[in-house]
Amino acid sequence: MDRLNRYREIVRSLIEQHASYKLAYGDIRTQAVIDRERDHYEVMQAGWQGDRRVHGSVIHIDIRDGKVWIEHNGTDARLGEELVAAGIPRSDIVLGFQPAELRPLTSYGVG
Repeated sequence: MDRLNRYREIVRSLIEQHASYKLAYGDIRTQAVIDRERDHYEVMQAGWQGDRRVHGSVIHIDIRDGKVWIEHNGTDARLGEELVAAGIPRSDIVLGFQPAELRPLTSYGVG
């Protein structure tokens, strides 16, 4: 399997794993959104917590230019470390939610 397809499988698996977690509160559905053709992967939540509407991305990861971009992490999970443990080198993981000038200060890629 080539590098890009291996990254796709790792990211898909991570997204599906996090989407499988059930919330202990509210009537909220958690679902995996996987667009392999455009290399766009998300965990979304939709539903109600009491009278408050819940809808949005919890995790957003894209693959661009051969690198895995963590665009949003609304969880306590250490997604970068999970990706490293699954076999993606730190240099190929970009914390897209960090400003470009701060990325060199992380232990991950800069984009």
